Amino acid sequence: MLMACLMAGVVLTLMLGQSFTPLTTVLRVLGGADVPGATFTVRELRLPRAVVCVLVGASFGLGGIAFQTLLRNPLASPDIIGISTGASTGAVFAIVVLSLSGPAVSLVAIGAGLGVALLIYTLSWRQGVTGARLILIGIGLAAMLQSVTAYLLMRAPSWTLQEALRWITGSVNGAQLDQALPLFIALLLFGGLLFSRRQDLETLRMGDDLAAGLGVRLGVTRAVVVITAVALVSFATAVSGPIAFVAFLSGPIAARLMGRGASLLVPSALVGALLVLLGDYAGQFLLPARYPVGIVTGVLGAPYLLYLILRDNKTRGTL
Repeated sequence: MLMACLMAGVVLTLMLGQSFTPLTTVLRVLGGADVPGATFTVRELRLPRAVVCVLVGASFGLGGIAFQTLLRNPLASPDIIGISTGASTGAVFAIVVLSLSGPAVSLVAIGAGLGVALLIYTLSWRQGVTGARLILIGIGLAAMLQSVTAYLLMRAPSWTLQEALRWITGSVNGAQLDQALPLFIALLLFGGLLFSRRQDLETLRMGDDLAAGLGVRLGVTRAVVVITAVALVSFATAVSGPIAFVAFLSGPIAARLMGRGASLLVPSALVGALLVLLGDYAGQFLLPARYPVGIVTGVLGAPYLLYLILRDNKTRGTL
């Protein structure tokens, strides 16, 4: 069902926009035909944007559900605990201070995301890592990084400010197919590595002691899951910036749709792709003004985050 919805969403975004392109014309253009007016609109504008939306959303969805399952906490999402923020801060630093552009900015963003994840994990370690401690440290570090980003933006010259702002709002404006290739390779590589630990990850949902008793190698599994999830989120952020709450929302929505006990890796990736694809379309054409996709998903995710925090405080009195 989710795959059918995603395919339908892609087709509709290729057909609908400021002008309507019939499905037959879209198929002709995708088949290589040169149709005056439609070729540029579909092949150069709509198709790259749709492909990037799907790949970015799937990467965020996979990274989010990996962290949430590993730490057994819906708040343990890369965009909540500061990993996405670290990648975007690294990108802004590269743009404003180092005057880099293009792939160089993406590389700095990926490195910053990995470095922040390592720092959070190190600071959270105290004879093991607990979900609550990691979340609190991640939220605090994210706040510090947001202050660094704000400072960098204040000193940014006007010609780099617009590009830098894209990294903190989350946007697929100007998406190109050449951006999609490294993200597709990363999704195949790290997503495949994550799937190789799918059974162990599902077993961890029942608790560390039971998982260890069933033969799960906890240290190896945690390391693989953390590295792959951080890499997926960092690569996605390097392309689009930190699209708010996609990693956070994808897993819970997939769990509601699939029911108890179902594997959530593939459904979460599909939900993430749908959220970014539909959020970007809504931000372009369904609202009074044009907004980046990160603003649309932020509006959707913020109320759910407040609900989770209030529910958790009511049931346990603490994070």
